[in-house]
Amino acid sequence: MRIYLVRHGEAASGEPDQDRRLTEQGREQSRRVGEQLAGVEPRPAAVLHSPLVRARETAELIAAPLVIQPEPDDRLAPGATAAGVRAATEGHGEAVVVVGHQPDCGRIAAELAGGPEPAFPSGAMVVIDL
Repeated sequence: MRIYLVRHGEAASGEPDQDRRLTEQGREQSRRVGEQLAGVEPRPAAVLHSPLVRARETAELIAAPLVIQPEPDDRLAPGATAAGVRAATEGHGEAVVVVGHQPDCGRIAAELAGGPEPAFPSGAMVVIDL
């Protein structure tokens, strides 16, 4: 299985945290990731995301060029773990996009890939082959 682990695009500041929306830069970051993924093999069969607004918006923009409907998963909310990602992606095909948050994305990437935590700025993606 291949996981395309994505940190949500840049989000505006504000409260409550779960309602923060993407900035224009965050929307552009997300569109670029979606365009990039539309041309890869294996092509993602699913886009899963945290239930927070900024992750949902990121997932929608990524999923558009893939012509698939993104799906929220509570296991990807802040505090997500590698075990939660494995469970969430199970049964979703050969390649899955997972949209989450930092510092979770860095920790999950390190655990699943067996290396150091990568830098994970907003809108970044790490490809993990399991």
